[in-house]
Amino acid sequence: MERLLLLVGFIVVLGTQANEYLDFNVTEIDRIEELEFGFSKYSSNLNPLLVGLTLIRGADSGAVCLDGTLPGYHLHRGHGSGANSWLIQLEGGGWCNNVRTCVYRKKTRRGSSNYMEKQLQFTGILSDKAQENPDFFNWNRVKLRYCDGASFSGDGQNQAAQLQFRGERIWRAAIADLKAKGMRYANQALLSGCSAGGLAAILRCDEFRNLFPGSTKVKCLSDAGLFLDTADVSGGRTIRNLYNGVVNFQSVKNNLPRMCTNHLDPTSCFFPQNLISQMKTPLFIVNAAYDTWQIQSSIAPTSADPSGFWHDCRLNHAKCTPSQIRFLQGFRDQMLRVVKGFSMSRHNGLFINSCFAHCQTERQDTWFADDSPVIRKKAVAIAVGDWYFDRAEVKLVDCPYPCDKSCHNLVFR
Repeated sequence: MERLLLLVGFIVVLGTQANEYLDFNVTEIDRIEELEFGFSKYSSNLNPLLVGLTLIRGADSGAVCLDGTLPGYHLHRGHGSGANSWLIQLEGGGWCNNVRTCVYRKKTRRGSSNYMEKQLQFTGILSDKAQENPDFFNWNRVKLRYCDGASFSGDGQNQAAQLQFRGERIWRAAIADLKAKGMRYANQALLSGCSAGGLAAILRCDEFRNLFPGSTKVKCLSDAGLFLDTADVSGGRTIRNLYNGVVNFQSVKNNLPRMCTNHLDPTSCFFPQNLISQMKTPLFIVNAAYDTWQIQSSIAPTSADPSGFWHDCRLNHAKCTPSQIRFLQGFRDQMLRVVKGFSMSRHNGLFINSCFAHCQTERQDTWFADDSPVIRKKAVAIAVGDWYFDRAEVKLVDCPYPCDKSCHNLVFR
């Protein structure tokens, strides 16, 4: 019912740029995250693939969701030339950093498999149709559901609140289950994720590489996972405070990459900017320069804007004042500085478009369609495929807003 309401809740307006209008309320994070499922009036996919939920019967290892229920994934088998190729997509959905927010998640699909959809649409990078997903359509494609609230990285519990923080165990149990189903024979593998799942793909990338022999081609993809350690409009550190809560409340410290924690504090090592240049495994970053989630929840959250000066701008970029646009251009500049060293490696790839968006790989309209967002005439799907298969070096960075007329921007009512 929640997903049906979402479908009804937004309309698409076509113009020189494409905007999607969504209802905006206290569940705005979930509203944005919902878009990773690929629902869009743009989509040419009138008959999307539905893939059933598989629960991971590994509770004896402690691999459970926040409420103690079994975690799960959706798997669609590959065929032909893709029979031994595997794509693992890590679901996103924000984080929880205290008792209140984690207990709330227990009654949603973000914290309990009791509330997870029994079937999911596989669109975008998960599509089984060559015309929608030219390079990965016939791979084994997996969507690992997100029900721990710490980007698959926590390992602890809060007995008083009956909360299980077992994201790291969910990750390990899922990998073991998939290896038993044939992933151990993979000759090609791609670990990807959107939003909180995009962060998880970065955190787990080198570990994922080490699951396979050296002869296996392994790379990673992070979509909308480049969360910046940046100040909000009041000068505060909203996202750092959030991440500090997640890392400490969910006992994440011991599961962060040692290459970072050897010289930085654990909270800093939850930020991709302190990880990406040290990673050994090739990584591709897809990110909107004006990431909608970060604008609404990190840069200009209501807690940092008590006067409401940013209210209209955070809902609709067309209503931003010149000074607000300059502030957001500063955010883009920071993002480009963060990826500068990372982009020096010929093994890494970039697609940073100047759109007001969040998660572009699982939505058919933003992944690969007739009017998909492009940089230098290249859609996300083609950019990722060219990079993965070494057809070309891909370092695509858009000109600043408002130059890109191919964006599918998100606008909230």
